[in-house]
Amino acid sequence: MTVSQLKSPGSASRYIAIEGPIGVGKTALARRLADSLSADLVLEELEQNPFLERFYRDGRSAALPAQMFFLFARARQIEEMRQSDLFSNVRISDYLFTRDRLFAELNLDIDELKLYEQIAENLAVDAPVPDLVIYLQSTVDSIMQRLVRRNLPYDRFVERAYLERLTEAYSRFFHNYDDGPLLIVNASEIDPINNEADYQQLFQQIERTTGGRHFFNPVTAALA
Repeated sequence: MTVSQLKSPGSASRYIAIEGPIGVGKTALARRLADSLSADLVLEELEQNPFLERFYRDGRSAALPAQMFFLFARARQIEEMRQSDLFSNVRISDYLFTRDRLFAELNLDIDELKLYEQIAENLAVDAPVPDLVIYLQSTVDSIMQRLVRRNLPYDRFVERAYLERLTEAYSRFFHNYDDGPLLIVNASEIDPINNEADYQQLFQQIERTTGGRHFFNPVTAALA
């Protein structure tokens, strides 16, 4: 089954999650895909998190409340998705629920992580497995440039050292990811939001990705 078939009446639905470090373009791509597929959007509540700017500015002191806000918000969104019939329509999300622990392990100290784990276990969130995960992989230099361009209130506080640790954590996470189909995209050299040719090429790859692990590297493809 391809993504384009999802537009057909009566066809099975598709749940696509887009992942990658801060500033890599997850939300913008999610919005564009949702528009192409007439899909519902499930977006991470970044602007609603009152602790996020303080976390990037001060670090450790706001890590736990920022993490807990996201955990509860994501758990609520998953429950709302299920109550509204998860499989009634195409859904595009700009995050993968199971990678929540990636940030917890990266940002919390030992005692905070234990508390996080206890609360997460008690929430018992039954997160659906996406039919496709799109992992936007990028260099730290490229991400830093994108953060400067988009200029959100907390972007100026994001340190390079943190981005280096974050991108490494993402690489480890998706190296071991085997819950379902995975499309790893080299996002450093393409702009699928502002470049129509880049978007169409990526969209065609999404149509072809129905199982297994795949890599989309248009630069390498062009040189081949």
